[in-house]
Amino acid sequence: MGNTKKKTPWWATAQKHLMTATGYMIPFVVAGGIIYAVTVMMTGQAAAPTPKDGWIYSLNMIGAAGLALYIPALGGYFSYSLAGRPGIAPGFITAYLAVQVHTGFIGGIIGGLLAGLTVKQLLKIKISTHYKVLGSIFLYPLVGTLIPSAIVLFIIGAPVASFMTWMTDSMAGLSGAAKVPLGALLGGMLGFDMGGPINKVAATFCQTQVDKLPFLMGIMGPAVATPPIGMGIATLLFKKKFSPEERQTGLAGILMGCCGITEGAIPFATADPLRVIPANTIGSIVAGMISAYFGVASHAPWGGLITLPVVENRLWYIGAVLIGSLVTAVIVGLWKKDWTEEAAEVGADADDEFDFDVETF
Repeated sequence: MGNTKKKTPWWATAQKHLMTATGYMIPFVVAGGIIYAVTVMMTGQAAAPTPKDGWIYSLNMIGAAGLALYIPALGGYFSYSLAGRPGIAPGFITAYLAVQVHTGFIGGIIGGLLAGLTVKQLLKIKISTHYKVLGSIFLYPLVGTLIPSAIVLFIIGAPVASFMTWMTDSMAGLSGAAKVPLGALLGGMLGFDMGGPINKVAATFCQTQVDKLPFLMGIMGPAVATPPIGMGIATLLFKKKFSPEERQTGLAGILMGCCGITEGAIPFATADPLRVIPANTIGSIVAGMISAYFGVASHAPWGGLITLPVVENRLWYIGAVLIGSLVTAVIVGLWKKDWTEEAAEVGADADDEFDFDVETF
């Protein structure tokens, strides 16, 4: 019998394209958001500093430029992932228009999707080799922009904008205990797959709301730091549970967690996924709930302890990181068996039989 190629599910394809777009978008968010947050820290003003001259105002303009471009970049590179280079300009323009009609990052994603699918269909049109250049400089950018832009402006723009306004107002109205379920949900998503697609969805949602709802970054900041710091603490408190190599990795994990890099916990998850992943998830849930309850807010679209200068209620930010990390460390320490060379060999054999896909991490 011949080999039959397994069809990729639509959601896996969509996830791949969205992760590509997110990867291209993150530098805009980080550069713009952190520079903008520095000016907020230096002036104490959330809006552009006054007077409108001097180097602080110029610095604020740089940060604001990055924040203004990240949603067009998200849509532009989503379209690029779907349709290749011809999709970049239509995707950027359509996503930019989505921002102008107040549809937020959801509109940017939809705009990029529409532009990419439109250009992808246009690429199927057969053009004579004599006129092929007209496709790249006329057909794809012009028609590929007009169609999705018209859909955004005249059909979906108003409903999506209304939804975004309702969602923003609803979240802004949350306080105290009302924020805790949201903190638990986002914390669990951020800690579950350590930089994978579930983590990226939650992180992108929080990062794209940093200017309007900074308490979301107050949840994200401690939650993303918890898994690597928690695993690092576990290697210090429960040394017998880990190999010498893992104990060295634990120290690096603490440093990576302080820098907001959740991927520092991946080596532990690949070695013992059934114990480490639940511990990481629970620890991040606890961190997210604490931050949410005590009203932590961060004005930087990044996590870890390096953002402390622009964090409001930073003592509870630190507390959320420490408590969440200790929860992760204790769960792992009590659950794991002592490490021995013999157990490691048995574990390696079991891993060969246990089909667990960690590539998404």
